[in-house]
Amino acid sequence: SGNENSEALPESIPSAPGTLPHFMEEPDDAYIIKSNPIVLRCKAMPAMQIFFKCNGEWVHQNEHVSEESMDETTGLKVREVFINVTRQQVEDFHGPEDYWCQCVAWSHLGTSKSRKASVRIAYLRKNFEQDPQGKEVPIEGMIVLHCRPPEGVPAAEVEWLKNEEPIDSNLDENIDTRADHNLIIRQARLSDSGNYTCMAANIVAKRRSMSATVVVYVNGGWSSWTEWSNCNARCGRGWQKRSRTCTNPAPLNGGAFCEGMSVQKITCTALCPVDGNWEVWSEWSVCSPECEHLRVRECIAPPPRNGGKHCEGLSQESENCTDGLCVQGESHAGLVLFADIETASDIALYSGLGAAVIAVAVLVVGVTLYRRSQSEYGVDVIDSSALTGGFQTFNFKTVRQGNSLLLNSAMQPDLTVSRTYSGPICLQDPLDKELMTESSLFNPLSDIKVKVQSSFMVSLGVTERAEYHGKAHSGTFPHGSPRAFGTVQARNKATYVQNLSALSAASELRTSAIFGHLGGRLVVPNTGVSLLVPHGAVPEESSWEVYLAIAQRESSPQPEGSDVLLGPEVTCGPSDLCVSTPFALTIPHCAEVNSEHWNIHLKRRNQQGKWEEVMSVEEETTSCYCLLDPYACHILLNSFGTYALIGEPLSDCAVRQLKVAVFGCLSCNCLDYNLRVYCVDNTPCAFQEVVLDEKLQGGQLLEEPRLLQFRGNSFSLQIAVLDIPPFLWRIKPFTACQEVPFSRVWCSSQKPLHCAFSLERYTPATTQLSCKICVRQIKGHEQVLQIQTSILENERDSIAFFAHEDSDFPAQMGPKAFKIPYSIRQRICATFDTPNAKGKDWQMLAQKNSINRNLSYFATQRSPSAVILDLWEARHQHDGDLDSLACALEEIGRTHCKISDITETEMEEPDFNYSRQNGL
Repeated sequence: SGNENSEALPESIPSAPGTLPHFMEEPDDAYIIKSNPIVLRCKAMPAMQIFFKCNGEWVHQNEHVSEESMDETTGLKVREVFINVTRQQVEDFHGPEDYWCQCVAWSHLGTSKSRKASVRIAYLRKNFEQDPQGKEVPIEGMIVLHCRPPEGVPAAEVEWLKNEEPIDSNLDENIDTRADHNLIIRQARLSDSGNYTCMAANIVAKRRSMSATVVVYVNGGWSSWTEWSNCNARCGRGWQKRSRTCTNPAPLNGGAFCEGMSVQKITCTALCPVDGNWEVWSEWSVCSPECEHLRVRECIAPPPRNGGKHCEGLSQESENCTDGLCVQGESHAGLVLFADIETASDIALYSGLGAAVIAVAVLVVGVTLYRRSQSEYGVDVIDSSALTGGFQTFNFKTVRQGNSLLLNSAMQPDLTVSRTYSGPICLQDPLDKELMTESSLFNPLSDIKVKVQSSFMVSLGVTERAEYHGKAHSGTFPHGSPRAFGTVQARNKATYVQNLSALSAASELRTSAIFGHLGGRLVVPNTGVSLLVPHGAVPEESSWEVYLAIAQRESSPQPEGSDVLLGPEVTCGPSDLCVSTPFALTIPHCAEVNSEHWNIHLKRRNQQGKWEEVMSVEEETTSCYCLLDPYACHILLNSFGTYALIGEPLSDCAVRQLKVAVFGCLSCNCLDYNLRVYCVDNTPCAFQEVVLDEKLQGGQLLEEPRLLQFRGNSFSLQIAVLDIPPFLWRIKPFTACQEVPFSRVWCSSQKPLHCAFSLERYTPATTQLSCKICVRQIKGHEQVLQIQTSILENERDSIAFFAHEDSDFPAQMGPKAFKIPYSIRQRICATFDTPNAKGKDWQMLAQKNSINRNLSYFATQRSPSAVILDLWEARHQHDGDLDSLACALEEIGRTHCKISDITETEMEEPDFNYSRQNGL
């Protein structure tokens, strides 16, 4: 290189002191944009020659452009050289490194080399390696948007835009854009919602990413509860409520609505006003010198309480005590008094004393006789508490003249506990003894399935009742023919077995009727199952025979997986009929309604006997409609078939409501007493099956049934007999407590679940039984039933088990089946089906009747208002609360007529009045 340098040295050497070249400007890295060449500069002092070397090779001298000058300060020669580098040169170079160039300067003392300057072709690809993705973030949550810009030379710089405006992280401490091109918002605010775009740019081009939409949402929060409202009942049992709103904060930008109830209701008891009443007058006072005597009374029998009226009249009375024989001026009463005559005064005094003695004697004799009668017969106990869960109030009387509800006269009655009292019906049959053996303690009752063609008030009396038999036509029912049901009394063995065989052959409860164009209602008595065929569903001049049947559990196909049957399997038919107007089918259920814990489905049984999905009760569909009330589901359908409600538990908190009932009867050996504890679904039809079975067994309800909340937490059920009186009763060892597996209770699709206990008296002289029945789920709900009964009753009072006496009318046709008169119904439909500026008024009608979801179903109907009223009829088949409907119409303000203003002529239509009288 020394030779090369010496050859390149100039011929003339400057006179200044010799120094090595010093670079005043070195070539910089450069980028070729598109096809434009770049210029590399090099400037040195003192320099005689400057040449460029690129990629280790000298650049031809002709490609250099050189300029020479003199530094005025030092007088040294300054040389500046330029070369051009083209895109083609860079592309043609294939080396391990980037294309580079270096300049070399000579002076008389030697050479100096500049830094290497790289030359690269600049570019920026179109596609981002990672586009930012949209997010939904709760308020105060962190937002991270990722961005990886396209590949490029030089590397692209990243800038973020929000709604097309640049984001400056220096102005907002909550935003950071320094971390590897990502955008980080530490705590999301509502103002951070928007469209975010990542911008990448270098010297070649700019690129935009896909926009990412960020939504900052706010989940709703409950406000504080309002104060409890006043009790709505002025006197007695009522309810009061409090409310809260989802406004603390209100949900925004799709945030979740508040979970839980917006309204809470609790029962309350308002103290009833008690009007005051006078006690009896006191005895007359001694005759005063003013010839008068006094008597007084107080308003204490009872005194006025709770705002009751005060006694009316005088609290003090005076009169002349000498029969007007003496006068001492005017008295306060305005009477003329005469002179006192001692003889007359004495007569009055002695007469009063004699009357008082006679009254005391009569009182003593009466109390003595009353106590004797009480020691012989016991005391009256009147229990006024209303039976819940589908039962009616009944009273307990003494056992005078063979009354079957005898209390233990030696035991102080507990008036806080509702109780029923039973006595023996002994069936002289060895089968009855076998019911209580150890091997059958846990087995269900005999397979006795009763089919009822009529509706009757089921009671535990032993007298048979008249029955209703509907018309039976061939092809009406899908399985067999209906059988009449008769009460089994104490008969001989042959009669008993004959009745059992006849009853066990039945597999369904069913009823039928012939419907015409006017429609009607069909009810399976005491089961909660009903069918409403609306007016106009059957074509004019046509009549259909429609049946309604409930299949027994053992004939029902089992749901798949964890699904459970929540009510009866109901068949309405004939299945080949389709109606133009939806009919309303009501099916009771035993689930505690909560969408977080249950997913309840309506399913239909196909021809292969499998369950097919119709809809979820929460589903939005136009094919059918389900309205789920706490104890029943009202379904609007267009086709007949077999339907059932099937629940899918979503958590261990799903609750299946069970009715706990205790029946008892005396065994035939006269010393044993049998207790049977039932835990069945809280539906009328499930309890009806128990009542019918117990009627055959001679059992009697011993205590008001209780409601048990059985959770789906896989824990079993325990049933125990507690507090059995020692030295009077005993129970077999190890049988006082029985445990039922969880699956047997939860998937109860077999016969009614019950446990049997056999108690033995030490002596026949023991006639009273008192104990407790404890029914509890392990780690769950518990109910304790207090049993207190006499076991030697010879007569029974019939007790109504079902809340609604629909037994006499299983079928009603025409106007008497509906609560709303047809003329009023037509006016309502004409008013609310007419659209106005605010939309269809039938939506307001639905809202006022608590129909708030799946309104699209009604929109597809020819008359939405008519279908809404049909649903109202199905929900109010027992109460028929026309006043509430009238209030709803008044609130809407779209009608000029009120149901409450119906003329007497309309209300006294024979059919309608007839149905009202019978509670339908």
